[in-house]
Amino acid sequence: MLTTKVFFRKTKGGNIFKTVREHYLRDDIYCGFKMCKKCRARPRDMILDEENVGAKSSLILVPYFLVLDTNIILDQIDILEEDVITNVIILQTVLEEIRHRSSTVYKKLKNIIADTKRKFFVFINEHHRDTYIEREPGEKTNNRNDRAIRVAVKWYNTHLDSEDCNIKIVLLTDDVENRTLATEDGLFVASMEDYVGSLENSNYLLDKLCKRSYILDSKSPDLFPCHLTPAEVHNGISSGKLLQGAFLASRENFLEGNVNVEGREKPIFVQGRINLNRAVDGDTVAVEIFPEDQWSSPSEIVLQDEEGADADDVPEDEKVLVKQNSSKTVEKTPTGKIVGIIRRKWRQYCGILQPSAIKGNVRHLFVPAERKIPKIRIETRQSEILSKQRIIVALDAWPRNSKYPLGHFVRALGNIGDKNTENEVLLLEHDVPHSRFSDAVLSFLPKLPWIITDADVAQREDLRHLDICSVDPPGCTDIDDALHCRSLSNGNYEVGVHIADVSHFIRPGTALDKEAALRATTVYLVDKRIDMVPELLSSNLCSLRGEEERFAFSCIWEIDPDANIVGTRFCKSIICSRQAMTYEEAQLKIDDATQQDSITLSLRGLNQLAKKLKARRFKNGALSLASPEIRFQIDSETHDPIDVEAKKLRETNSMVEEFMLLANISVAEKILAEFPECAMLRRHPEPPQSNFEPLVKAAKHQGFTINTNTGKELAQSLEGAKKESNPYFNTMLKILATRCMMQAVYFISGMHQADEFKHYGLACPIYTHFTSPIRRYADIIVHRLLAVCIGADATYPELLDKKKSHLLCHNLNYRNRMAQYAGRASVALHTHIFFREKIQDEEGYILFVRKNALQVLIPKYGLEGILYLNSTTSPSITFTYNSEDQSQTCGDVVFRAFDPIVVQMSLDRSNVQHEKLFFKLVKPEIPDFSVPPLNTETLSVTEDDSTKEALKRKAEVQESANVQNKKIGKKKKKKN
Repeated sequence: MLTTKVFFRKTKGGNIFKTVREHYLRDDIYCGFKMCKKCRARPRDMILDEENVGAKSSLILVPYFLVLDTNIILDQIDILEEDVITNVIILQTVLEEIRHRSSTVYKKLKNIIADTKRKFFVFINEHHRDTYIEREPGEKTNNRNDRAIRVAVKWYNTHLDSEDCNIKIVLLTDDVENRTLATEDGLFVASMEDYVGSLENSNYLLDKLCKRSYILDSKSPDLFPCHLTPAEVHNGISSGKLLQGAFLASRENFLEGNVNVEGREKPIFVQGRINLNRAVDGDTVAVEIFPEDQWSSPSEIVLQDEEGADADDVPEDEKVLVKQNSSKTVEKTPTGKIVGIIRRKWRQYCGILQPSAIKGNVRHLFVPAERKIPKIRIETRQSEILSKQRIIVALDAWPRNSKYPLGHFVRALGNIGDKNTENEVLLLEHDVPHSRFSDAVLSFLPKLPWIITDADVAQREDLRHLDICSVDPPGCTDIDDALHCRSLSNGNYEVGVHIADVSHFIRPGTALDKEAALRATTVYLVDKRIDMVPELLSSNLCSLRGEEERFAFSCIWEIDPDANIVGTRFCKSIICSRQAMTYEEAQLKIDDATQQDSITLSLRGLNQLAKKLKARRFKNGALSLASPEIRFQIDSETHDPIDVEAKKLRETNSMVEEFMLLANISVAEKILAEFPECAMLRRHPEPPQSNFEPLVKAAKHQGFTINTNTGKELAQSLEGAKKESNPYFNTMLKILATRCMMQAVYFISGMHQADEFKHYGLACPIYTHFTSPIRRYADIIVHRLLAVCIGADATYPELLDKKKSHLLCHNLNYRNRMAQYAGRASVALHTHIFFREKIQDEEGYILFVRKNALQVLIPKYGLEGILYLNSTTSPSITFTYNSEDQSQTCGDVVFRAFDPIVVQMSLDRSNVQHEKLFFKLVKPEIPDFSVPPLNTETLSVTEDDSTKEALKRKAEVQESANVQNKKIGKKKKKKN
């Protein structure tokens, strides 16, 4: 059968266009039931089994199958992922709505449908003659779709009745109107809460119920103003009365935040619970700016959570802020209030349960690990078990009469403090995709054994005769770069950088390519690696391992003895690395004069040229910056850190870096010349002068002038700022300079002006990433562009679409930033594990002097911590802060930035959510000054663990702390 619709459209020129839409209907679309004799289908397509019906329910006393409406799937996907929900009919109407409304839920639903054990059957109701319905005049699309669902349920009941079977089709919907209409049609209908509550042992499922339509208490007073409607928001933005932007909550004060509005230099400051009006970090909001006489400024009070600072009386919180701000004259910033939510950016959050003090209460508060997210009210009947675990919670709604948003429990991750659990938390919190690669992705991997064929040799330059080698960190298995250097007869050198040809294995548009684009980067944690591409590629076929033939993309220069480039060429190649070395092994070869083999001579040639390249870069204004980095020695059995030290850098580190930089610049020039509108490049914006203020002030107090007018002047100033009395001073200055920098980002050449292409830190006008395609998707795109440039591969539409590539850059920059944060979080986690039950003195330096604390750097471990100066146990000791020279004075002792000190380090575990290193001043010694001793009451895995083992452990740790405190006390008495 065929149904048609005719539409007429009149153009501005007066022409009328006729459009005909055809919709095909069939009468042979099968129902999915094995017992059905009417539907002529293959046995494998009939998956609904009448002998294995839905879970036992006290609400439905006959065998049944479920039909779900769209909102049930969107809201309750966490319940549907549980195996207990089986034998479900998914209508085409619903599946299409899900696809358009949420790609995340659609993907989860497709995975459930693909699991044959779950018995989820997709019925094509929109093309079945008896279930397709037309939209009636004036009927809303949503109402038409609800009616289509009811028609399909009614058809199923009629269809099965003719088979003489006692099976009911049950419609699940939380829409009150839809339930009423379904009941009037004689259908069996229920809400999700009623259905789940009727199942045996359903408590854990009830915890997962979405609270989107949940009413806290109709009698509760409204705490927040109404949000404007979408139409009111649209009109307000159009008229200029409102502004649209992304809300960023403050990490230091839960009652403050900013709205970044595109096109405005300064963000809109928002202060106070009512003005924040239920916005959550990341939401796109509509904001109204106050008159200038009502502008405010950020509070100096740190309110990281609501304990003690937050009373039930909301206005009191805001009085605290107002009083604080009015106490002195401060620069005001544009201030406003949030009046509407344009788009929520809610996700699932990791954290811990804060159980209710009322016994038997099912309502509890969830405390997210991310400080910028408010506490969430959830219902759970498993509080005793979950209070000892890290859990995941999803946000559902934030009613006007609720102090906190409402959410539901999703799943438990594991015990608080367990390393594997904490690793999972940091991956989830930094949005790092880390699930196993799907079968669809793996299907595009090459089949083993993989061999290089004669056809491959014919299409590539054979470089297997060259003495190529790789130099990498110890334990590296994803080796994506190798080098060679040999002397030419004219006195010059041939130098080659050979990069793994990952783009040969990852073809555009495949599931493998899409997954790599989504992940964007490999994430390196202390004890494991989250690969961007499957291991077969990352650690095998693409890894340039020693003595194995591999495909490469080569950049080969002719370079004179003064490190000037005479010529450059690029080619797809076949190489065979002679040796895969660590930095230390390569350095030993270079330094050992007795070694004169070809690999050693190649390394020496590379090293000599690299020194000249580096000297020229710094002469041109490249910055030599620093950051504290540490390396852990991991126990091979427990995978816990057993030693930690600052990373050592050798000449070979710099040697490899110089040629990678040179290759990236050479490739950038080539692809921009060929594709001026769609080359993928990397830029590093010049920081605004205001960014340098902390660096300039800190250096000035030490007698040095830092010139920041240009990158070259900054580089020269930093190199000249050295102290013989403090060999670590220059390194600390460079660490401060690093923190003044902007983030380097990927971009498409056609989306920016040429003067914005430059890389400030490297002092080069153009730059890209070509040298790490195993671990960066940007490099794969650059490889594809370069391959087209030299005629080694064909182009494809998306590669030359600058708008699509621009969107891809957004994801690459986001994933790259999250990977960096995840790596730092992993270092922090392992540092905390290393210092558990350790109390030791270490030498350090003051990085910053704050009003009530010193920010201290410990070079041995490459880590930082806060040494608080406020003392509750020694009220007679006072510190005086001098804002002019940024110093703290106590008696005769003065603390300034870069001064050496000795601190006692231990781990404060009093906050199970946020463990932190605890610093205590040892030298210079201040008589009678002490800080509260380390709280050891919570050094067990959980705060309320009352097992004998935990109590014994608590006692041991307490005894150890007591011994340390006694020793410190004896030392003080002796000196006094």
